[in-house]
Amino acid sequence: MQLEKYSFGVGDRFGRQGKAQLQALIAAKAEGVDIAAVWNKSWREHSIIGSSPIDTYKAAALAVKALKCQDSFYVDADHIQLSNVDLFLDSSNFFTIDVAASIGQSANEEIINAFVSKYRKYAGRLEIAGIDEVLNIDENQIEAIARKYLKAIDEAAFIYLHIESVKGKGNFITEISMDETDAPQKPVELFFILAAAAQRGIPVQTIAPKFSGVFLKGVDYIGDVAIFTKEFEQDLAIVAYAVKEFGLPENLKISIHSGSDKFSLYKPIGRSIKKFDAGLHIKTAGTTWLEELTALAEADKTGLSIAKRIYADAFERLDELCEPYQKVVEIDKDKLPAPAVVKKWSSGDFVQTVRHDLTCSQYNKNVRQLLHIAYKIAAEMGSEFTDCLEHHQEFIGPKVTDNLYNRHIRPIFIE
Repeated sequence: MQLEKYSFGVGDRFGRQGKAQLQALIAAKAEGVDIAAVWNKSWREHSIIGSSPIDTYKAAALAVKALKCQDSFYVDADHIQLSNVDLFLDSSNFFTIDVAASIGQSANEEIINAFVSKYRKYAGRLEIAGIDEVLNIDENQIEAIARKYLKAIDEAAFIYLHIESVKGKGNFITEISMDETDAPQKPVELFFILAAAAQRGIPVQTIAPKFSGVFLKGVDYIGDVAIFTKEFEQDLAIVAYAVKEFGLPENLKISIHSGSDKFSLYKPIGRSIKKFDAGLHIKTAGTTWLEELTALAEADKTGLSIAKRIYADAFERLDELCEPYQKVVEIDKDKLPAPAVVKKWSSGDFVQTVRHDLTCSQYNKNVRQLLHIAYKIAAEMGSEFTDCLEHHQEFIGPKVTDNLYNRHIRPIFIE
């Protein structure tokens, strides 16, 4: 099974927007750009909502059937670890193996020494096409990288082999995720991480490093775009070199997690992948939930009331909601309006505060981040919330499609 050159991580918290999301990819195809749909939902999200991995598959299959789509589609076991991978084996054909927690846990000394011995040939001046400067690497640096990452790659290999024992070789897509950690992986580190993956026999097709700058849930990139662009292009060059050097899958590509709403990066990313003729996988699922919520607030009084209640509960439960997302949210509670204030808002006030429009003076990234992680509260409402979604689906769906197609897909892949 081989993932297409471009792929887009869709999916939504409540499994109601499959057709709307797929229509965005169909619109891209009409523009001559093929982008594979990858429905992703992590165990973290399933456990918070009370859904199961098979629900994601059913929602994806239903959307594909309804739109008579003949293209391949994938269901991603997102951010899985050994403790929960078995729950996804029947329903998924794409596995994002998250080993961020193992970074920094040192491997066996014998394994480290063997790795350094094998790859010390890259010490010195390494020139890679697409990277302007020469990479100066010394043996101590190789050893430090081995100490930091080999344990994580060994864990990825162990999980990969477990999946392979059930699914069969070549019957699923493998991604390695290292993004939810404290420090970014520099291009030289990525080079030796890929070497380790190849050595351990992992046919990795996408890899999700942590980049410089800050990637928070549902808001724009925080950092120097020029620095990100340089690093991203160096990573693309590293991937292309590593494929040939280590015999990794030819379609290996970079994956960008927490990719929704990184509007300042989309055009630089688009230019870079075209420059290198590189593939890209980008995950944007969380933005769909916020489109649902703002659309409900815009639809009628009932929808606005539900949206306000979700905010009020989220305000009181801030610490609880942030706990699973500590590395990918930064909320300044002092800049959150009190629920009593929000209760008086009009529909326009709510939408303009939450919708990601940096030109709008009312936009509040703290409110948006809080609501991004507040889907747990919507889930606790049960049928009251989901029935409201169903009732307003004809209003919500086009907004989901427009958000993905015009604000996410076009700047990266088309414009």
